[in-house]
Amino acid sequence: MRLAFRLSYFGTHFSGSQMQRDLRTVEGEFIGACQRLELFSDWRAAGFSTAGRTDRGVHSRGQVVALTTDLPERAVQALNAQLPRDAWCTGWATVPDAFHPRYDARSRTYRYYFPFLPEDLHAMQKAAGLFLGTHDFSNFARASDRNPVRTVLAISVETLDDSAYLQVTAESFLWNQVRRMAAVLLEIGSGIRETESIEGLFKSPASACPSAAPPEGLILWDVDCGISWNPLPVDPKSAEYCFDLLNYHRTMETVSRIIGRPDIS
Repeated sequence: MRLAFRLSYFGTHFSGSQMQRDLRTVEGEFIGACQRLELFSDWRAAGFSTAGRTDRGVHSRGQVVALTTDLPERAVQALNAQLPRDAWCTGWATVPDAFHPRYDARSRTYRYYFPFLPEDLHAMQKAAGLFLGTHDFSNFARASDRNPVRTVLAISVETLDDSAYLQVTAESFLWNQVRRMAAVLLEIGSGIRETESIEGLFKSPASACPSAAPPEGLILWDVDCGISWNPLPVDPKSAEYCFDLLNYHRTMETVSRIIGRPDIS
């Protein structure tokens, strides 16, 4: 039976999602979990595939993984227990034998969370609208030999509590595209760059390519493969990991403020 899983993970301690020899990766950990459960022995023969790659430090809420196994019930019931603490499945579904999450994806959505609430959120929201539609994104990505033309289907800059994030949907993205879009929008919101500069970046030489925003703010939010997911509970070790991570960052926020203030006794 061919199965699809919706996968969440923290990218902090992974060297990206794609398998690499002698490095800890999302695909490597997922395949290892499947092999320990004897869901398959050869990942190629099982048609193991993902919807796309994420770089070192990039997180996921909606990565899609597919595999074929003779033990579907074991996969659904035991896979989360075998995955590491910083990766877990949140849904599963049976899919056609020919299903491939990369090629069958209708769209992909990313969110980039900014490190602070920008001064001029309205300017960022206005500027984000300039990315809508079909453009040459050579100045917003490392296209290499790939077609730099991409179509942005939806984009917005939103707030959540005391933070802001960029959400963007497209059929596909280029390497570093979202992080570079986020960097430009943050400069606009901080008054460093003019809104009109986006149109210039669509037309100017590739040497004007802006630097990418840091990877830790980026989340692969959703991959639309037209799947109705059956929910999976988060494994207790992963829930504990999230709790510990939240407490760690709360502590480090306090420590950082104190160390950065030498006047505090």
